[in-house]
This record gives sequence, structure tokens and C-alpha cells, in this order.
Amino acid sequence: MRQVAHGHYALLLAAAWFALWLPLAFSPHDRSDWLLENSLLVCAIALLAATWRPFPLSRISYTLIFVFLCLHTIGAHYTYSLVPYDAWAQSTLGFSIDALLGWERNNFDRIVHFAYGLLLAYPIREMFLRIAAVRGFWGYFLPLDLTMSTSALYEIIEWLAAELVGGDLGVAFLGAQGDVWDAQKDMALASLGALLAMLVTAAISAYCHRDFALEWQQSLRVKQRAPL
Repeated sequence: MRQVAHGHYALLLAAAWFALWLPLAFSPHDRSDWLLENSLLVCAIALLAATWRPFPLSRISYTLIFVFLCLHTIGAHYTYSLVPYDAWAQSTLGFSIDALLGWERNNFDRIVHFAYGLLLAYPIREMFLRIAAVRGFWGYFLPLDLTMSTSALYEIIEWLAAELVGGDLGVAFLGAQGDVWDAQKDMALASLGALLAMLVTAAISAYCHRDFALEWQQSLRVKQRAPL
């Protein structure tokens, strides 16, 4: 019964995401950029669907992935550099986020890069724990490391795609908005988000598990003294 409920929860999240994606699939700001952005989305959805039965994730992981996919869906519809988050804040909350934080550019792309690390480091940690059976220090370092490396890989893919398609489409997909350090800032924000996620996870684990410190120490001990 519990497994059925778990499956229903994943399907509910999938339905909620599709309910967001479907109306945003109509009349996007730039259809070509929307197609490029959604190529990544299709890969992510296909991976989640393929692993749903043989390797179901926890509800926490599915929820975090759902939030990130929703953010990406919104960014794909408007193009990341044109998402009107500040106008939404002014109309609903009565103040400007950009003015409050002193932002001079549209920072929705930066928010999503930070969210990439913050929201996806935990599902990556679950993968390492359940597949590679890592423990202690490595259960926090490896998710951070993989998040950072995939963030760098995405920046390389983004650059190659922009070079390949060229023109306004390449500029829209790259989303640098004239900032020569855009790629480095995006990677730094993803890394910061992942670091924060792992620090919070470690703090909760230390509070809930009495053997946290012992497991951490054992994970850093040399298991095989003879060199390979």
C-alpha cells in the first residue's frame, strides 16, 4: 500500500508539472529558444520516467526535482533573460525585487542556477547513497562535486549550442546579457546552492543520527594501505 501511495505522489507531481507546461507551450516568447530549452527538459523527463519503477526516488527528491522543472519551464517560455519576475512581485507583493536587492539585470537565470544546486544536490546524494553506498564525508562531498561538474558541463554545452545556432537565437539561449563573467557566476551560484543543501542535510543528519560523527570519521580512514 505504501509503494502505491508513493507512486501516486510521483504521478501527482508529474500531472501538476504538465498542467504548468501545457499552457506555457503555447505562444512562447521565442519558439526556437523554447525548443532548445525543452530539449533538456525532454531528456530529464525521459530519465525520470525510465527510472521510476527500477529506481524510485524519495518524495523529497521528487518534490525538489519538480520545483526545479517548474522553474525551467517558466524560463523556457519567456526566455530566461525576459522572465517578468519583478513585474509579478510589484503586482502581487507591492515592491520591486530588483530595487530591493540592487539588481541591474534580469537575474532569473541566476536564480535558477542557484536553484539547480540547492534543489538537485539532495537527489544526487540519494543516488550516491543508494547506488554507490557512500557514507560519511563522501555522502556530502560527492553530490557537491557532481553538481559543480555538471554545472560546468552545462555551461560548455550552452556555449557550443550558442556557437552552433548563432545569431539572436544563440544569444537568447546563452542568456549572458552582456556579462563576460556570466558562466563563472552561474557555476558559482550552482555550487553555492549545492553547498547550502549539503550543509543543511548534514546538520539534520547530525541531529537525528547519533553515529553521525563516527560514520564521518570512518569514511575518511584509509581502507587499503597498499598502493594500487
